[in-house]
Amino acid sequence: MTILIDIILVICAYLYVLVVITIPKYLKEKGKITKFAARKTVHLLAGLSIFITPFLEFYWYSLIISGSMMLLTYLSSKESKVKQLRSLFDAIGEESEEKVGYLQGPFNYCLSIFILMLFFSIFAPKMFYIPISGILIMIISDTLASVVGKKYGKIKIKIKWTHTERTIIGSFTLFLTAFILSFLSYLLFGTILPTSQQVINLSQVIIFSFLTSIIAAITELLSPSTYDDLTVPIITTLIIFLLSYSIIA
Repeated sequence: MTILIDIILVICAYLYVLVVITIPKYLKEKGKITKFAARKTVHLLAGLSIFITPFLEFYWYSLIISGSMMLLTYLSSKESKVKQLRSLFDAIGEESEEKVGYLQGPFNYCLSIFILMLFFSIFAPKMFYIPISGILIMIISDTLASVVGKKYGKIKIKIKWTHTERTIIGSFTLFLTAFILSFLSYLLFGTILPTSQQVINLSQVIIFSFLTSIIAAITELLSPSTYDDLTVPIITTLIIFLLSYSIIA
């Protein structure tokens, strides 16, 4: 029965990802939304499929999902012989990705999820609220920071080696939303829901959330935009994982 529930959850996750990719792609092709909007919509929603992980008996299914998404984004290019993969690239691909030949940003996005699911499946399967928090920051906080920064950012932050321009309002948006998302992740999966995860109390939830948001904001600020889908979730969650021994003890 447990295996059947896992399979149903995985199928639901695949159907969900299919919908959140197909709809923005269709709307872009019909001229209803811009490429930027299509890409940000996929970025914002697709990664939410990892919410099934704490409820899986066999955690490794999460690797199958993220691994297949890595393959999909890597094979999507203007040169692909598969029409659907070419159209996906046309719908959400950026100009810089034409040079590398595949959807580099979305690939890094899926790769970071894969790495985190692999690491925590091996070393801390009772603490999936940590990578879920980091992934939520990548898919929601980073998106909102980009949108708010582009629209309202007046004060620029330029760090030479990143070749990326940030804004004060964008970084603050990331910090604030990262705290909210981390708080919800730790509270929901570490305190409220009766999953198999290690229980943490409210004060630990607050400490985790504050540290996570600070580390994520600094990491995003110091990262080139091409690689922040890798650096923000991975560096943030690994530091929090190491700090968890002193926080939970």
